[in-house]
Amino acid sequence: MSSQAAPDLLRWRPRVTHPGREIDPTAAEEAAADFLTALGVDIEDESVLETPRRMALAYAEMLTVPEFDMTTFPNDEGYDELVLVENIPVQSLCEHHMLPFVGVAHVGYLPGERILGLSKFARLVDFHARHAQTQERLTKRIADHLQRQLTPYGVGVVIDAEHTCMSLRGARVAGARTVTSALFGQLRDDPASRAEFLSLARPSRGAR
Repeated sequence: MSSQAAPDLLRWRPRVTHPGREIDPTAAEEAAADFLTALGVDIEDESVLETPRRMALAYAEMLTVPEFDMTTFPNDEGYDELVLVENIPVQSLCEHHMLPFVGVAHVGYLPGERILGLSKFARLVDFHARHAQTQERLTKRIADHLQRQLTPYGVGVVIDAEHTCMSLRGARVAGARTVTSALFGQLRDDPASRAEFLSLARPSRGAR
């Protein structure tokens, strides 16, 4: 590989990582045991003995951010129409109750000089979903990342999700959906482009 090819490869295939704190499984298991005991759960019962460990591992899995290569390619054909990937599964944690919210994301953009490998849409959504956060923040983070990486003419993200902190506790409104959007560039400022994206990414198309 030439000395010029290596920097170009890194430029157009950057490794996306998250510099978060390392997870301590032992401390998490001990904390889970204390937490369950404080809630009146008998963790000495045979059927619950392994529950603190399983609980810690479950949250560790939901909060472990996967690394990936954000591979892009030259837009040699000058494609300038909307690219939209629909119904990307979303699983994240509400930061207010540490309960999951689950749904789908619709992610699109108007290409500039680079186009994104299609599998990277799903990887980008998963990368940003593995945090405790609000749905609004998740939606904007995905859009911000695409805008920074691709410098396209427009970016749009719609997330349609059900929050278990609403359906399993509190109001207990099972089936209620929360829809959030983040739009940049022409998909925000041009009425026709905005209408096209929102009509294609309408929540009624999302998986239920």
